[in-house]
Amino acid sequence: MSRGGQNRDPEAGPERKCIVTGESQPKGGLIRFVVGPDGSVFPDILEKLPGRGIWVSADRAAIETAAKKKLFSRAAKQPVTVPDGLADMVEKLLLRHVTDLLALARKSGDAVTGYEKVKDWLAKEEATTLIQASDGSGRGKSKLSTPYKGHYIGWLTQNELGLAFGREFVIHAALGTGGLSKRVVEEAARLKGMRA
Repeated sequence: MSRGGQNRDPEAGPERKCIVTGESQPKGGLIRFVVGPDGSVFPDILEKLPGRGIWVSADRAAIETAAKKKLFSRAAKQPVTVPDGLADMVEKLLLRHVTDLLALARKSGDAVTGYEKVKDWLAKEEATTLIQASDGSGRGKSKLSTPYKGHYIGWLTQNELGLAFGREFVIHAALGTGGLSKRVVEEAARLKGMRA
């Protein structure tokens, strides 16, 4: 049991408290921010920057609320400067991180693109995650199903997927069981919160 008498999933990892909602949740569903030496707030997507972390739910509305209501200053216990378009900045950084992870998965042989290759991986149960472009044809996308007990990512555009896979555009992709797959799914879920 965790604090407050709630059962906690040990695989969910450490929890942090969102400054907007006041709820504690696993770090995977939050964005870490730090205050720089100049007093400005900066998103720490990789969670490696020095300083005390300020955590906000991975949700566009939560980040905008934190900026508008000066919750970053309250959490930092000092006046801070919040840059204009902070939520857009977070979305761009998360998108870059997700595409970089997908590119690494592709290079390691743990990701494929193209309808036939994805269909083959799904048939052989080699795929754990189905990825389809949000702006792809609905008819074409409906022919492939999410793997059993697997994941689905459908909020990246065909150009964003193309960037990750070194092509002009990609409609269908799949991730295998490699170590990067779980990380891609987690980071893509944070990105989805910024786009909802």
